[in-house]
Amino acid sequence: MSLIKQQPSEQKKWLEKIRTIDLPNKVRIMNVCGGHERSISMAGLRGVLPKNVELIPGPGCPVCICPEEDVYDAIQLALSEDVTLVAFGDMLRVPVNVPKGQARSLEQAKAAGADIRPIASPIEAVTIARQSPDRQVVFFAAGFETTTTPVAAMLAAGVPDNLSVLLSARLTWPAVAMLLDSETPGFDTLVAPGHVSTVMGADEWQFVVDKHRIPTAVAGFNAESLLASFYSTLRQLKENRPFLDNCYPEVVTSQGNVAARKILGDVMEVVDANWRGVGTIPQSGFALREAYKKYDARERFASLNTDHEARRRAGAMPPGCDCARVVLGKLYPNECRLYGKACTPRTPIGPCMVSDEGACRIWWSSGIRESAARQKDDAEQVVV
Repeated sequence: MSLIKQQPSEQKKWLEKIRTIDLPNKVRIMNVCGGHERSISMAGLRGVLPKNVELIPGPGCPVCICPEEDVYDAIQLALSEDVTLVAFGDMLRVPVNVPKGQARSLEQAKAAGADIRPIASPIEAVTIARQSPDRQVVFFAAGFETTTTPVAAMLAAGVPDNLSVLLSARLTWPAVAMLLDSETPGFDTLVAPGHVSTVMGADEWQFVVDKHRIPTAVAGFNAESLLASFYSTLRQLKENRPFLDNCYPEVVTSQGNVAARKILGDVMEVVDANWRGVGTIPQSGFALREAYKKYDARERFASLNTDHEARRRAGAMPPGCDCARVVLGKLYPNECRLYGKACTPRTPIGPCMVSDEGACRIWWSSGIRESAARQKDDAEQVVV
């Protein structure tokens, strides 16, 4: 049931305003935040908007785009070295492409005897390292700006010498820039991420308006804020007057968290980076600066200093998995032929079904259990 029906006041007001706009045949609104996609799906917002308004989940899941070679490195490090490896919980189930019989996730490596522990914050990594000063502890830190900033703050504050970081951190906006620079961006307006903008500032999305003339609004995570952002961008589109609107002013400012951004910039530098199934996106990743290289697991463990080119060729998405196209907004989750069949949260084939921020996992949790491709096949068989 839609939350709009349960809470008819402010949400219904925004919905009625949206319905007054005389829109073109089809308008595609992209969000680039797993939290937004979860709120949209759980509130049933797709079902109450005008039929010609499409809500497209875009690149908002850091677990989904974490390079396969990084996950593979973490697995092999945990299995081959005498270390304790810690990671955010979602990362433990991300699958890699390996021959049958080998550990294809950190969860399976843990079952095989590796010392792997899920954590919820960098503070836990420091605590574990301090509790075992004679043992190497490796923090496999994957995430976007929101989770990368606390990692930078942890390093800036000082950590035990036995703690190192296997960093796989990405920036959100370069993926949107890549889509907009392509011939088929796939969306007409943008809802910018609330959590990322809290840290980095709303102004980080000004390029979408200035360079590409795409209506843009930063949104929060309740139905009211999301509907307000939809209305803002749809009205901008209708009036041909694109601008950057902040529909989450209670949390997001134009410059973001200035102190947090400074710490992030002091500890890390921006580099070109690989995105799983997508390829290298310029200036889209973080790496530790020279002053913090001694905490870089890739510098500390010789087994990690390998050429990743062969791994990249082998390590995109699993055969048949359309997670990369889902991440880029080219397919809806249930348009993947594996969705709801071979690929479920219990037996995930691709990373989009693993993470709570993955569009496939979110759609499954919202009650969509069958592949649209399979439904089409069934319908065609009935017609025949």
